[in-house]
Amino acid sequence: MIVNGATTSGELRAHNRVRLLRAVHDTGAARTRSRLTRDLGLARGTASVLVAGLAEDELLHEGPAPGHARGRPTQVPGPHPRGPIALAVDVREDVWELAACELGGRVTILAVRPHDGTPEGTLGPLGAAIAGHAARFGHRVIGVGVALAGPVRHGGLVDISHLGWRSVDVPALLGLGSGTSPEGRPAAYPEGRRDADTAPGDPDIRPGDADTGPGDPDIRPGDADTGPGDAGGRPGGLLGAPVVGNDTVLAALAEARRGKLRDVRVGLHLHVDFDLGGVLVVDGRPVAGAGGAGAEFGHMPLTGNRRRCPCGAVGCWGMDVGANALLRHAGLAHGSGRGREQAEHVLATSEEAVTVTARALGRGIAALVNAHDPEVVTLSGHGADLLERAGAALRAACEPGLMAIRRDAPPRIEGTALGWRGALLGAMESVFDAFLTTEGLELWRKNHPDQGRDTPERQSVTHSTRKGESAT
Repeated sequence: MIVNGATTSGELRAHNRVRLLRAVHDTGAARTRSRLTRDLGLARGTASVLVAGLAEDELLHEGPAPGHARGRPTQVPGPHPRGPIALAVDVREDVWELAACELGGRVTILAVRPHDGTPEGTLGPLGAAIAGHAARFGHRVIGVGVALAGPVRHGGLVDISHLGWRSVDVPALLGLGSGTSPEGRPAAYPEGRRDADTAPGDPDIRPGDADTGPGDPDIRPGDADTGPGDAGGRPGGLLGAPVVGNDTVLAALAEARRGKLRDVRVGLHLHVDFDLGGVLVVDGRPVAGAGGAGAEFGHMPLTGNRRRCPCGAVGCWGMDVGANALLRHAGLAHGSGRGREQAEHVLATSEEAVTVTARALGRGIAALVNAHDPEVVTLSGHGADLLERAGAALRAACEPGLMAIRRDAPPRIEGTALGWRGALLGAMESVFDAFLTTEGLELWRKNHPDQGRDTPERQSVTHSTRKGESAT
């Protein structure tokens, strides 16, 4: 029998290992073994053998389902306490955030640091922080994903126009070697593929005082000296080149995996921070363009302004939407990646500024809906804030710009389900996409020759449960 190219029993087993791990990851490590067995169409005996083998390889660990009271405990496969960790980074114009992410989507914030806006002052300290945590976690680290607030070309070259970044070699300044885009091919782990048929934990993690800001309730803070377990005495060393991506592309990827674009065939995601980015999402994948730098809807002339953007174009939509636009409306300094607190104050107190900005957002959405015919438009960052505070004005500005055929059934416009963590979660997903392949799992085994052949007695963590789903 041939299943997805598998022609031998060994190849079929390797394929099913990936399918099972992918299902655990995509469903937030919240489904029981019996539910996963049904979802994947596996025989119960086959599933038992697969789980046992993955536990032996320190990739899975089973614990009892929450709330189970009688009879034989219902087991939920989740991340192993010595299992893989993806290091994920969100580099914004004024601050960067570093996290350790486990199978299933559990995230521990390791560090949040402001930076000076220069390439060296931003990426040098970040690279040192990544190297330090990678050394401590050792061979548990399967890769690094980095989200940046600007166009990213293949190889990890980034431009952030209002910070003056031009063709900045992000992997080189991080000291991590050659980079790839989320669509690229990391050095150690091949490009990820969706093998599953379905769409963290360690007791040593302790809460810290990092300034983590708003986010998803499944994400918890940690201080710089803690994380999901230790390296188990193994030597350090990153597996693979960093995956470098645009923050909007990665936020859209996360929304498609864990948010409101899940199971949406054609969606549109817009991320608003200091300015605006946007990308089309088709069958769960952001369309990032031939060179990887296509998520730049904010640099389209959609609102009729004639101001010159730092990118070099005239009339960019992003000049009218975002923190920079709010600051400009209030007569404050803007355009240098500074003033986040002031912009948030304007957002909270100036109805006029919010309404003007929301209307500009709505007018641009209308043009994109006419062009792309999405089922859903999702907004993250300040886009979600504008929808919450001035949704009526946003929709009223959008409606006149829609073609007549669009007005009868316009797409839903919704705020993200992921708070401000979308780009960070997308950076995580880009690493796990590369890892969750037959080649990736085989490389994990080769890099862990001293794996224990037993599993922990218990794992005292709470797995992340996706909103709206039960554990069974």
